[in-house]
Amino acid sequence: KYYLSIFYGIEFVVGVLANTTVVFGYLFCLKNWNSSNIYLFNLSISDLAFLCTLPMLIRSYSQGKWTYGDVLCITNRYVLHANLYTSILFLTFISIDRYLLMKHPFREHFLQKKEFAVLISLGIWVLVTLELLPILSLIHPNIAVNGTNCIDYASSGDPKYNLIYSMCLTFLGFLIPLLVMCFFYFKIALFLKQRSIQLATALPFEKPLTLVIMAVVIFSVLFTPYHIMRNVRIASRLGKWKQSRCAQATINSLYIVTRPLAFMNSTVNPVFYFLMGDHFREMLMSKLRHQFKSLTSFRR
Repeated sequence: KYYLSIFYGIEFVVGVLANTTVVFGYLFCLKNWNSSNIYLFNLSISDLAFLCTLPMLIRSYSQGKWTYGDVLCITNRYVLHANLYTSILFLTFISIDRYLLMKHPFREHFLQKKEFAVLISLGIWVLVTLELLPILSLIHPNIAVNGTNCIDYASSGDPKYNLIYSMCLTFLGFLIPLLVMCFFYFKIALFLKQRSIQLATALPFEKPLTLVIMAVVIFSVLFTPYHIMRNVRIASRLGKWKQSRCAQATINSLYIVTRPLAFMNSTVNPVFYFLMGDHFREMLMSKLRHQFKSLTSFRR
C-alpha cells in the first residue's frame, strides 16, 4: 500500500518534470533533428503517457481499491506495459544508432537517415500495440469485499495461459533486444579498442560507449528483476507448484518490489538527452534562461 503509492508518487513528480522539460527542449530549442533525437523524443512521449496514468494508480493503492471502472483499469495496465516495451525497443535502436555514429560520423548510412528513424519509430509503436493486444483479455478487475481491485495479469486470470504469454513477451520484448544491445556494446568496445591510439584526440567516441553502457545497466538493474519475478509470480499460481503460504507471500512481495523499479526508467531516460553531444543541453539552458529573463522583466 505505502510502498507502491510513495514510489509511484516520486516517479510521477520527477518523471513529469524531467520529460516535460525534454519535450519542451526538443520542440522549441532543437532545430536540426537526427535519428537519435527522433528515438529519444518518442521515448519521452512514451514516458509521459505512462506517467499520466500514475495518479490513478497512486490513489488506488493508497485507498486499497480501484474506483475508475473496468475500461480505465485495462487501459491503465495496457499503457503501463506499452511504455515498458516501447522504451526497451527505443533504447535498443539508440544503441544501434550510437554504433553507426562511430562507424559513419557524417551520418551517410541509410539507417541514420531521419526518414528511416521515423519509419522505425512508427514500426515500434505498431509492433508493441499488436504484441500487447492479448493483455486486453488477460486483465480481469477483481471484485473484493472493500471494492474493486485493478490487478495485472500476473496475479489474475488463468495462470497457464498467462505464463505462456508472459514467457513469449519476455523473450520477444526483453531478451532479444537485450542481446542486440549487448552485441552492439561489444562492437563499440571493440571499435574503441582498435582505435585506442586515437582516443586522446577522439573524445566524442567515449559518449556512444557511455550511452550504451547506461542502456545495458537500465536493462540489467530495472528490467531484468521485473521479468524474472513476473514469470515466477505467475508460475507460483499453477496448481502443480506446491508451496507454503510464506513462500507464496514472499514471491508476491518480491514481484511487487520489482514493479515500480521496472518503470523507474521513465525518470532515468531523460539523462540520455543530456549525453547525446548534440548541444541539446546548451540550447535548452539558453532557452530557459531567456524565458526566465522575459518573465522577470514582464513582472517589473
